[in-house]
Amino acid sequence: MAETTERPAGPGAGLMPRLRSRARSLFPGLLIAATVAMAARFLSLHHGAPVMLLALLLGMAFNFLTEEAEGRCVAGIEFASRTLLRLGVALLGLGITVQQIAALGSGVVALTVAGVAGTITMSLLLSRLVGRRARFALLTGGAVAICGASAALAISSVLPQGPTKERDTVFTVIGVTALSTVAMVAYPLVAAGLGLNDLQAGIFLGATIHDVAQVVGAGYSISQEAGDTATVVKLMRVALLVPVVVGLSLVFASRRDGADRTPLPIPFFVLGFCALVALGSTGLVPEAARQTVLEASRWCLVIAIAALGMKTSLKKLKDVGRSAVVVICGLTVALAVGVLAVIEAGLV
Repeated sequence: MAETTERPAGPGAGLMPRLRSRARSLFPGLLIAATVAMAARFLSLHHGAPVMLLALLLGMAFNFLTEEAEGRCVAGIEFASRTLLRLGVALLGLGITVQQIAALGSGVVALTVAGVAGTITMSLLLSRLVGRRARFALLTGGAVAICGASAALAISSVLPQGPTKERDTVFTVIGVTALSTVAMVAYPLVAAGLGLNDLQAGIFLGATIHDVAQVVGAGYSISQEAGDTATVVKLMRVALLVPVVVGLSLVFASRRDGADRTPLPIPFFVLGFCALVALGSTGLVPEAARQTVLEASRWCLVIAIAALGMKTSLKKLKDVGRSAVVVICGLTVALAVGVLAVIEAGLV
């Protein structure tokens, strides 16, 4: 009888079963998060409310899905709130080019950088004054200074885990989204009342309103020039997310124990963001492909924030306190006043 020899399994022999098992574990949570995101998008398109805020609030209604650590949906919701979030932020890079930033001029670039640095610094000081932790200050300061909900999610992803991290992130997203909506209506009236021309109005709106969508809405409600200027200035603020996230990654990596440190403290999604900025700046990416990638980015972020809402308890959210409201509103007002002062002084 011929002997049968059993071949040793190759290194990838068990890969497909592991991938199938992983996909099965993620599918229920991803499906519910994507469904909530689609519902939020539908409501946003038909009623004009911010899609991020709707996704967050609808997601919070499904918090019961994450109450049990071994629940069927937990793995997928966790994956959406972390991995899809980082993918969405990375894909945003294709919406920014080096040429757009250079076209702003040194005065506007300096104003934008100073606004971001000053807002985060003020957040640290104001938060300490009202008894909030530095991590909360970095989260809210970065969201107000850079790009609202997207910045809050990106910064949250590199902050160390803590008992209040997710609650503070959700509060920040709700706060900056609500304030952005108010600013979208109020700031064009402020610009008109102060007699700003279209260029000045665009700089003011782009440098102060938190979320990109509200910047676009406010800018083009004034004129084409104001809308174009506001959008480019806003994208400059979005680009500053990279050094902020890299800096925070390095700071918190240096504070971890040796066993917890990673070889590369700079998150891969930040490297992806930078790579896509460089790629987009070459002019080789077709416009249709660019728009497809940016739409994918928006969907990733909406699904991620829906999942984040599912991980948040409304009961815990109320514990954030009035001091947090004071911080985020104070930062918003200070940023607007500071930018207006620079514009009125003729420095840009």
